[in-house]
Amino acid sequence: MLNRWLDIFTLGYLVKNSISMIFYLLSIWLMFGYLSFSAVVRINLTQKSKVLDGQPFNLAGEFERLEGKIFFEIDPTLKENRKISDISLAPLNARGKVAFSSNFYILRPTSSSKRNGTVLYEVANRGRKGMLGMFNLAKGSLDPRSSSAFGDGFLLNQGFTLAWLGWQFDIPPGETLLRLTAPIATEGKNSITGLVRSEFVPNKKVLSFSLADRNMPVAYPALDTDEQNPKLTVRELTDGPRKIIPRHLWKFGQLKKGQFSDSQRHIFLPTGFNKGRIYELVYPAKNPVLVGLGLAATRDFISFLKFGSAEEHSSLNDLGKSVKRAIGFGNSQSGRFLRTFLYYGFNVDEQQRPSFDGVFSHVAGASRGSFNHRFAQPSRDAHAFMNTFFPTVVYPFADLPQFDPETDFNEGLISHYSQGNAIPKIFYSNASYEYYGRAASLIHTSLDGTSDSLLAKNTRIYLFAGTQHGPASFPPRKTGTVNLPNPNNFRFLMRALVLSLNRWIQNGTPPPPSQYPRISQNQLVSLKNLSFPKIPGINLPQRMMRPYRLDYGPEFRSERIATLQPPKVGKAFQSLVPQVDQDGNELAGIRLPGIKVPLATYTGWNLRHYSLGAPEELYSMVGSFIPFPSNKKDRLSTGDPRLSIAERYDSRSNYLKKIKTEALHLVKIGFLLNKDVPKVVNQAAILWDYLVTH
Repeated sequence: MLNRWLDIFTLGYLVKNSISMIFYLLSIWLMFGYLSFSAVVRINLTQKSKVLDGQPFNLAGEFERLEGKIFFEIDPTLKENRKISDISLAPLNARGKVAFSSNFYILRPTSSSKRNGTVLYEVANRGRKGMLGMFNLAKGSLDPRSSSAFGDGFLLNQGFTLAWLGWQFDIPPGETLLRLTAPIATEGKNSITGLVRSEFVPNKKVLSFSLADRNMPVAYPALDTDEQNPKLTVRELTDGPRKIIPRHLWKFGQLKKGQFSDSQRHIFLPTGFNKGRIYELVYPAKNPVLVGLGLAATRDFISFLKFGSAEEHSSLNDLGKSVKRAIGFGNSQSGRFLRTFLYYGFNVDEQQRPSFDGVFSHVAGASRGSFNHRFAQPSRDAHAFMNTFFPTVVYPFADLPQFDPETDFNEGLISHYSQGNAIPKIFYSNASYEYYGRAASLIHTSLDGTSDSLLAKNTRIYLFAGTQHGPASFPPRKTGTVNLPNPNNFRFLMRALVLSLNRWIQNGTPPPPSQYPRISQNQLVSLKNLSFPKIPGINLPQRMMRPYRLDYGPEFRSERIATLQPPKVGKAFQSLVPQVDQDGNELAGIRLPGIKVPLATYTGWNLRHYSLGAPEELYSMVGSFIPFPSNKKDRLSTGDPRLSIAERYDSRSNYLKKIKTEALHLVKIGFLLNKDVPKVVNQAAILWDYLVTH
């Protein structure tokens, strides 16, 4: 590229007329902008097939499925790529580029004229595809091929191109999972070593556990299983003192069918790991993968779909420039990925073009994740009593800059963009759980929790009042919790919001205003000031997720290398929870008809069952469903302060009429689609029959 520009300027000096020279250089600049090179260099298309044997989806017609592998090359010297951790230590190919690849999966209308021009890209959650379950009300599938995997066809009926890409390197084997194939960082011919931290909370007594997060991804193997450096500790509370388990009492390995075997990715304790305790192992490992290339792959894949490639390969031409707009959607881990993507400035590609026009980050709370540092573990998240002190719920939390007097830092999630058009339209949607388990209040309050903060002009924040991380199945069943899990179904809201975001980026139609609890309106309080009714048999949480200022060593912020494991824990930030009404249902946010016309109390929190140990701790990602008493007699006999169902509604039909009225109100203000009103009413009818008729 440098030689090309030298040639240009050499020719420019030959132009004697200064005005001609200006126009000449301008034309060259425009030409290079038009012929800009893409990081996508090759596509291996392994399958192209019809979706559901060519079944049409409304006006979008037939859909096709494209599967394969996409190959990238990026220039490690460009500033857009220097933000990738250890990029300067990556191996280079013959062209001086860093090469890597990913699996991809695309569903799109077969006819280009019937596509709506927008790609809805889902950041694959641990290699999986989930948005058909979210938006299409479908049964989940890693490889959607059956009719049930497409649900009611909602996204396809709208003409979206749906896309997924592998971005996570440590996905376990499986043909249907999407993964990133990335190089290892080295210092010349020498391997790089460093510290890795693993954490495990058993729900029953076990003799061994995996160093990976919940046995899902592939763990970094221990460097030397015989040395004394690995340190294993146990503690009872997140912020409690650690007790060292002497090295001679445990070893690396695991039990398989009652037989012990050596393993660099498991540890074994003959006396057993006790339930409800936090076990933490810090151990040396080697050969860090360039985890941050997953962020670059996402950026360049989307830019390729929008802008194409200068490469003249037929395998590229079919996908390049196939869409006009792009929405990035992420649920949970994937929503945290998108917040990290924005923070590091990845929404600008190598040619300074914006990748995503819209970002929809769902149930991420105030979290980011381990997606761009040495020895990062992308699956590690953060909860009140699980995966603690990983670099997940870390400053900054809000989009706009906030000054932290404890550290003298002053930045925001989108403060690293020099050009305004690189900042996408943003939706942050959260369930109630995220306020208890992921410090969601910090995305719209001051760091000390004393005041509301301003939102960026192109950001909307939505709380789905009275919901858990993902709706529980119905009828709800306890699986390790004290109370029934929360089945309040917010997926209908998601359908309306994704169409609203698409209209916003397509023609500028403003979406519904933000709906979240405000401190100024007494809707957001500390846990101790929660005015929850005293319901017999219901214990309130005494602790919730507390975000701290964490110090991983002097090189972490600048070089993204953690030298302190576990990190040094500083002063906590203040997180708050939504205030509730006399029934225990939240006052603010988008209140679904089941909250406005309730048959139960719906919360974002639940407690661990005593059989799991640590019964005073929150059960991760699960809320509570606490039905009202059936009648006045039951209410008085139990001392329940909430009015009974019979005292609230004189009949099933009267109840359903009120539900429909509230559903139509949500349609009017833009949070529900008119065609989904009958579905909402039907769900309410099923709930009534479950609680009353039966």
